[in-house]
Amino acid sequence: MHSLAQHWITNVILHSPVAQTLAISVQSAEIDHVTLAMPYSEELTTTPQVLHGGVIATLIDTAGAAALASGISPDDNASGGATANLTVNYLGAAKTDLTATGKVVHRTRSATLTEVHVTDAQGTLVATGQVNSRVFRDRSAASR
Repeated sequence: MHSLAQHWITNVILHSPVAQTLAISVQSAEIDHVTLAMPYSEELTTTPQVLHGGVIATLIDTAGAAALASGISPDDNASGGATANLTVNYLGAAKTDLTATGKVVHRTRSATLTEVHVTDAQGTLVATGQVNSRVFRDRSAASR
């Protein structure tokens, strides 16, 4: 993975206010495959001891963004990115720390499709998601 990709993951995506509020961190990252961790917090629940679905969706979205960033290099002239589509499937109540593993299943110069699996502290699958992300390019750099 290029150092620029690592910079995007660490200093842009995980440094965002929402990722910091959720205390999301990187467990591992390589091109097209990232694993993020999010600790359980009572402040993130919707009913006693059950994490809010929006929090899980945000973790999936963040894993998709990190997976997109994992393949970025200076040759891409990338200036940013955004989620174009997010699909979440809730499979069970999330009541512990969570791990989200995102794997890019399709990458083009302008987009990625990432499959994300979210597991709890016991390794039980609690949610899955698909994240379609777009890459923005610095057009002024390409015309130089």
